[in-house]
Amino acid sequence: MHLLPLRAAGLAALLLAPLAAAPARAADPDAAAPPAGETEGARRVENAVVQIFATKREPDAIRPWTKQAPHEVTGSGVVIEGRRILTNAHVVLFASQIEVQANHSGDKVSARVAVVAPGIDLALLELDDAKFFDAHPPLPRASTVPSVKDTVLAYGFPAGGTSLSITKGIVSRIEFTAYNFPVSGLRIQIDAAINPGNSGGPAVVGDRMIGLVFSHLGGAQNIGYIIPCEEIELFLADAADGTYEGKPALHDELQTLESDALRAFLKLDRTVEGIVVHRLDGAGPAYPLKEWDLISRIGDARIDDQGRVEIAGGLRVGFRYLVQRLARNGKVPLTIWRGGKEMQVQVPVSTTRPMVIPDLESSYPSYFVYGPVVFSPVTYQLLGAIGAKGGHASPFAWVSSPIVSRLMERPAFPGEELVAISSPLFPHKLSKGYSNPMGRVVAAVNGTPIKNLRHLVEVLRDCRDEFVVLSLAGRGGENLVLPRKEAVAATEEILSDNGIRAQGSPDTLAVWAGARADR
Repeated sequence: MHLLPLRAAGLAALLLAPLAAAPARAADPDAAAPPAGETEGARRVENAVVQIFATKREPDAIRPWTKQAPHEVTGSGVVIEGRRILTNAHVVLFASQIEVQANHSGDKVSARVAVVAPGIDLALLELDDAKFFDAHPPLPRASTVPSVKDTVLAYGFPAGGTSLSITKGIVSRIEFTAYNFPVSGLRIQIDAAINPGNSGGPAVVGDRMIGLVFSHLGGAQNIGYIIPCEEIELFLADAADGTYEGKPALHDELQTLESDALRAFLKLDRTVEGIVVHRLDGAGPAYPLKEWDLISRIGDARIDDQGRVEIAGGLRVGFRYLVQRLARNGKVPLTIWRGGKEMQVQVPVSTTRPMVIPDLESSYPSYFVYGPVVFSPVTYQLLGAIGAKGGHASPFAWVSSPIVSRLMERPAFPGEELVAISSPLFPHKLSKGYSNPMGRVVAAVNGTPIKNLRHLVEVLRDCRDEFVVLSLAGRGGENLVLPRKEAVAATEEILSDNGIRAQGSPDTLAVWAGARADR
């Protein structure tokens, strides 16, 4: 899980730290061989665990025309069926080069990402040399969720050494919770020590993998998290065709039925339990749920007043866990109470949830340079980068920025983006007299409300006014006024002075290329 101040997952759990931040290390061909008394099962597990070396070039949200400097990280992975390696998405996202090394091996094998799912933090790797798998068979996975207090071993290559590390603990907690918003899933907490570099390594009970290590709670001792095999199986089934669509989910906001006044208001007696619909998530008039509905069952499972259901072993988890099990043809069966009457409904669920401030996931940002100004869509990466560059994120609260008021909202219409000035103004005489507008959202250009970045480029392209007026959203700050012809003429000089190869990303240049010759 990524530790970005405003990454979606960070909004729910800012302290969940990634474990793939260990700097790359040289191989140790002289590492000691496994002890002679080791069991066959343990040797099989160790033989399936690999170390992953990745050279990454991540997006530079403040300088969207380029990428961050290359840096090397290490993580862990495990061999699975189909001659593939399973690891965490955050280990290999934006990697330009990936290599895999087996335990007790001095050789590295080149790898490539086959499928990646940043939301649930899983990725599949394929190797250039498939003969690697002849000596490294897949590790079997458990078919059921472990029990709390089960003894668990965490395998991986964390910082502090070069050979395989094995730590021991117990399963402490199992719950259905947020991963990277809006994705939720089953999550297992363990108390085995895990550290940077452990990401993607298997957690094992007996001789079977129960899940994949992916994060730990920053600032706490021995609180680590693994992605259980149930989530892995869903990912693998979805990715079987080479693409990953996502898990079905119900995104409506809900509230508990613990208040006596709320129960009386809904005219429900004590025999009725469930969770109350608080706010619908962008649903139309035909949507079967309404505000104040009480959801009492999902399928045949009863929902308690805190929104939990009982699953195997007496474990109680949030009822949305069963959505991924019960959804058929994009719908899930619910029993609800409305106006004191019980009824059954089929509620649509989706594998994606559009957001007006999205996560880049595995893509690089779009941008466009106009005179001394750089425009880019607002993403979680941009918010995190601005916050890290001198605290520019904090004033958003008092300037009533859409960055705050629309955080986690759906787009108001198809294709809507918030477009911001992503960088400080380039040094130029056209910038004289203006304060740093970095992070401010563009509300309108010459009075035309801006729908998205492509629309902004189109408006600038077709503008024939003497001046271009950039109206910025929120209180405080200032608007920008640029002489149109001078801004257009100065753009090439500014690009050259700042070593920028292209005025925009391919999508924006395609729009700009439609401009008339008299611009």
